[in-house]
Amino acid sequence: MPRRLQCLSQNQSLKRVPVPPFTHETAELKVRLAEDGWNSRDPEKVALAYTPDSRWRNRAEFANGRQEIVAFLTRKWAIRLRMA
Repeated sequence: MPRRLQCLSQNQSLKRVPVPPFTHETAELKVRLAEDGWNSRDPEKVALAYTPDSRWRNRAEFANGRQEIVAFLTRKWAIRLRMA
């Protein structure tokens, strides 16, 4: 299967779960999934968890929209990896 179609078919099967209303178990799952996303250090994956028009502020830097969020996280994590 061509890569583009493979990605589309994978994305179509992804559901944004869990969704409200939350039980104790689904709330724990939501937190665990969010932690796993951030710990992956994959800016594209993390940015998908936010709305396309999200606005972030980090000290004096602002990121508007997913593309700027991806760029911000890429820079941030590259700096942290160099410091490690």
